[in-house]
Amino acid sequence: MLQLSSTPSPSFVDVEAPSASSLLGGKRHASENGRIYNEIFDAVMDRRLLPGTKLTEAKLCEIFSCSRTVIRTVLAELAHDKIVSLETNRGAFVWQPDPKETREVFELRRDMECLIIDKLLRFPDLEQKLQGLYDMVQREQASYNAGQRISWIRLSNAFHVEMARLLGNDVLTELMHMLCARTSLIIAYHDKPGEQACSFCEHEQILDLLCQRDRDGALHAMQHHLLACEQRMNEEQASTKPDPWQAFGAPR
Repeated sequence: MLQLSSTPSPSFVDVEAPSASSLLGGKRHASENGRIYNEIFDAVMDRRLLPGTKLTEAKLCEIFSCSRTVIRTVLAELAHDKIVSLETNRGAFVWQPDPKETREVFELRRDMECLIIDKLLRFPDLEQKLQGLYDMVQREQASYNAGQRISWIRLSNAFHVEMARLLGNDVLTELMHMLCARTSLIIAYHDKPGEQACSFCEHEQILDLLCQRDRDGALHAMQHHLLACEQRMNEEQASTKPDPWQAFGAPR
C-alpha cells in the first residue's frame, strides 16, 4: 500500500473501488454531518489529506458550505475515531502516529487477522465465500496496472475489511475497519516516495492458502504480509507537500 514508483500507461478502464466510508453502513447516513464526515474521512484514507495536515475551520466551512458548528461537530467525531487530533489553541490536524501507537496498531492487526483466518476456516463452504475477495484482488491488480492509485489504496484496505465481514460479526467488522483506517494513516505518515508494493500478490496467496485449508501457511502468509508492510515504512517524508485543499477536488 505504498506509493507507485512510476506512472503506467494511461488507462480508460475505471476500476470499481469502494470508498473507505462505504465499508461501514453506519457512517453512510444522509445528514449534513454524515456527508462531511465521510468526505474528510475518505480524503484521509485515500491519502489526499496527509498526516499532520491542519484542518482549518474557515476553509472547511467554505468547501462544504456549512456553519462552524457543523464543522466542529464533525471534527470532534473524527477525533473520537482517531482520524483527527484536536490540539488546544492550535486547532485540528490529521492524526499522526507515534512509535508506540504504530507498534500497538500493527500488533493488534496481526492478532485480529489471524483470529479471522481461524474463524474463516470453520466454514465448510469457504472456497465459495472467498470468490468475492478473489474478484476484489483482480480489481486491485487492475487498478495498480492502470495507475489508478486511489482505487488501488481503497481496494487494498477493503480486502481486509471484507475478510472480516464474511464472518457476519458486525462488531469485528467495525473494529477491523477502524484498525485498517489507523494503519493507512501510519503508512501514509511513514511512506518513502518511490517505493512500491504488490499487495495484491500477497492477498491472492492468502486466499489460495485458505482455499487449500492450509492453516499454518495462511497464518504465516498474513503475518508476513503485515510485517512486511510495517517494515517498508520509512521515517523520511516527501520534501514537498501538495496543497491539502485540493484533496476535495482530486479525481477518484
